Formats: sequence, C-alpha cells, structure tokens
Amino acid sequence: MTGIRIEEVTDVSSDLMEALTRLIPQLSSSWTGISEEELFNVVHDEAICLLVARDANERIIGTLSLATFSIPTGTRSWIEDVVVDEAARGLGAAKALVAAALNQAAALGAKTVDLTSRPNREAANALYLAMGFTERVTNVYRFALAED
Repeated sequence: MTGIRIEEVTDVSSDLMEALTRLIPQLSSSWTGISEEELFNVVHDEAICLLVARDANERIIGTLSLATFSIPTGTRSWIEDVVVDEAARGLGAAKALVAAALNQAAALGAKTVDLTSRPNREAANALYLAMGFTERVTNVYRFALAED
C-alpha cells in the first residue's frame, strides 16, 4: 500500500467530480453521471461517508461509499460503490478503502457491515473474504422506483 492515502471527502471539488466521472463507469455501465448538487448532498449526508484513495501523486484512484444507519436491531453499515481505477488495481487501494470503512463503521457503533459484489468480480470477492467478510445465504431483491 505504499503511497496510497485514504481520506474522507468533506467537500465537492473539480478533482472529485473528474474522478467519479472516470471511476464509476468502470463499476456500473448504467451510471449516467452525478451533478455537483447531487454530489454535494451525498458528501454532506450525515449517514454517508464517502472515502477516496489517492496515489503518491495525489490523484484519486478509488472510491467507496459507507452508509451507516440505526434500526431497531442496532446500528448497521453498508458498503457501496467500491471502485479502483483499472490502471491502479493490485496496489492495495481497495483493501485500504475497505479497511478505512470498517474502522469508520466501528467508530460509529455499527454491529455489522454488509456489502454485495457480483460473482464475476473475482478479485473483489477474494479480497472481501480475505479481509474477514463471510458470504451470507440470503436473497437480495430490488424494486426499481426509477430507472437506473
């Protein structure tokens, strides 16, 4: 992980907008972009922690979103939108992002941290297992309120 630095995003910048425009399509082919206002709302949402990984040149090479919420069964966290630039994969950025998210979730009192990953993302799935995540036997359902 030499040269990789993880930071929590606290404000919207052109650097962040450029990075998301470059990174998110590597994760989701249906992503249509995010406005500065929408990103502002994400960054300033108390339930969301947006993390970025920067390389030694300070370029954003990865991102992760951590949502933390309280429900009657306890405080829970959920990791979403983990993506590392194709050109920077294998350098430890994803592991550093996930470790930082786990630390943040623990600090917020979360009992568990969940995430999903497509089966074809073999490296990501292997990383999550190596970091101590366990595969849950459950069904995941989605109801689309709007087109993605």
